[in-house]
Amino acid sequence: MELKKDAKYAIVVPTSMGVRLTPKDRQPVQLSHEYSMYATSAESNVLNVAASLGMNTKVLTNFVKDSPIAAFIKAELRARGIGYEGPELPQEGPWGCRHQFNIADNGYGLRGPVVTNDRAGEAGRLLRVEDYDLGRIFGEEGVQILHLSGLIAALSPGTGQFCLALARAAKKYGTVISFDLNYRASFWKGREEELRAVFSEIASAADILIGNEEDFQLALGIQGPEAGGKDLSAKIEGFQGMIQRVKEAYPQAQVFATTLRQVVSANSHMWGAILLAGEVWHVEEPREISVLDRIGGGDSFVGGLLYGILKGWEPEKWLQFGWATGALATTMLQDYCTPSGEDQVWSVYAGNARVKR
Repeated sequence: MELKKDAKYAIVVPTSMGVRLTPKDRQPVQLSHEYSMYATSAESNVLNVAASLGMNTKVLTNFVKDSPIAAFIKAELRARGIGYEGPELPQEGPWGCRHQFNIADNGYGLRGPVVTNDRAGEAGRLLRVEDYDLGRIFGEEGVQILHLSGLIAALSPGTGQFCLALARAAKKYGTVISFDLNYRASFWKGREEELRAVFSEIASAADILIGNEEDFQLALGIQGPEAGGKDLSAKIEGFQGMIQRVKEAYPQAQVFATTLRQVVSANSHMWGAILLAGEVWHVEEPREISVLDRIGGGDSFVGGLLYGILKGWEPEKWLQFGWATGALATTMLQDYCTPSGEDQVWSVYAGNARVKR
């Protein structure tokens, strides 16, 4: 797996940007009057690690013309150091095109988080290849990693074709392809045959495949892990067997990864991860982490993993850094990881929470 030299962009992602509303003080939505609002998407969350640490990244997305929400999203992306490109679509009235709304509380103790998505009229469902010059982006400017998410591939028939076109262009110009399957049953309902074909083609082109047991089983039809013990550590061998089956089905991929999570309470999780790089396994045994907001931990794991690959580190450090950026994200109210520097991430990995003066 060779990264392009002299590429303008470290990572490019297609995405559908929206806003997240979170009740204050960890209260449930039905009792809340005050909310914080953040610009968000799973794919831009992945970019945030590399962008925070000085790498050049970009989202390919749609915006709603003359929308204050679009203006808010653009300002937030600029503040996070993430570039953006995409057309501005006419709103066409109150029942027309708009950015998605995501309403999610943090949960507390034995009360788990609740997430409600309002995606009616979502601008991102209209992503299409005709709006982007892929020859310029991948050929002239250059991209080291194209990261694709199953959320965008399954958002609409059009976005599935858009992701396929991006994967084909990336392959043509020598860009490494990362694919996080991100299976969502509500997106797949009644579209299983269509989406299985799209996901299989993207997975066949990918150099890096990321997913949990549900993703690999339901999106790609791979047999899941065999039952292990009650705790995560006892199940690791089963997860390794599943990833080995994925590798046999998609032998062109060189990196396979999955996170391991056991929810103790809304405030405490056991967090681990597995990586297969070439023929070598790397395992981060589950450790307890404190959780302020769990949303975005998985995306931040991917962001840290890709950052390690871009830095040219050894695979063991890819996994360690990804584990730590995922853990760090859960300590923040935003659903993305914004490290102050690599040292902060390595301190999280080391379990060093001493005050820095």
